[in-house]
Amino acid sequence: MSPLYIARSKSVAARMLGGEMMIMSARDSTLFDLNDTASAIWQAADGATPLHEIVKRVLCAEFDVAPEAALQDTEEFVKELSTHGILLVSEEPIPQVTK
Repeated sequence: MSPLYIARSKSVAARMLGGEMMIMSARDSTLFDLNDTASAIWQAADGATPLHEIVKRVLCAEFDVAPEAALQDTEEFVKELSTHGILLVSEEPIPQVTK
């Protein structure tokens, strides 16, 4: 299985409020309130780090969770956010475009 790479979409409104990340999808105006775990994934989504490394270095280090279960849950979460245009998902690193 190829590694997955994730990057934050540039077409969302995102703010940290009270320790939780609030994100609004520009695609469908859906509002997401991310918990601590989901916020950690969002913040680590740099397009260059494979998802399995994010799980290992961020989730398993910060939260008491088994790597296999964490990776499976994270893949499902990432795919859900990608359907709303909030995260970009690729089997190759995602270059970050700066303006």
